[in-house]
Amino acid sequence: MSLAKWRLLDHDDFGLQQSKIMNVIDSKSSERDAAGKPVSAFPHPALGRALPRSCAALLLAFALSGCIRPLYGQLSEGGDVASELQAIAVDPIPNRVGHYLGNELIFSLNGTGSHVPAKYRLTVVVSESVQAPLIDTVSGYPTAANVMVNADYKLVPVQGGEPITKGLATALVSYDRTSQRFADIRAARDAEIRNAKTLADQIRTNIAAAFAAKG
Repeated sequence: MSLAKWRLLDHDDFGLQQSKIMNVIDSKSSERDAAGKPVSAFPHPALGRALPRSCAALLLAFALSGCIRPLYGQLSEGGDVASELQAIAVDPIPNRVGHYLGNELIFSLNGTGSHVPAKYRLTVVVSESVQAPLIDTVSGYPTAANVMVNADYKLVPVQGGEPITKGLATALVSYDRTSQRFADIRAARDAEIRNAKTLADQIRTNIAAAFAAKG
């Protein structure tokens, strides 16, 4: 037998023996797994532990979904929260910031412009304060100002009776001040308008939540 044939036969024999050896190793490893710890269906143990938790969280979410009521959904007595908000008459609010807040509330509660008979009356008392936290050390004039507005509101039925809801809403807006007087006045007015919009959103959301909770 030539050297080439001997090498070829030796290579083939080694390949056959290698496949037999790998089969024996695979069977032994399977036996060890069966005799030892159970073979997990998940390649990563953490995945096997996380799956039951995910299923439990999903079941809990489905269970709680029936307990959540939409803020602007239907009411048990008929109608919906949006129609109840449209039936709120806003009493005039004194002062300039009160005028801004009154307009924002009228638009926020009934932005349709349609006339709806009033079922509720909203009274608001506002207080405003201006602070200058930053002072220019050279000129001695403030370089910024904070405008804070508090709105004490109360919603009552038109016929009278206990308040449906009441509370205190607060808004704070900062603006830069310069040496230009008219620019400072305009910036202060813009801060009051932004405060009025923020307060109107807070009051509207709180009233809507009270209607939804009442059902």
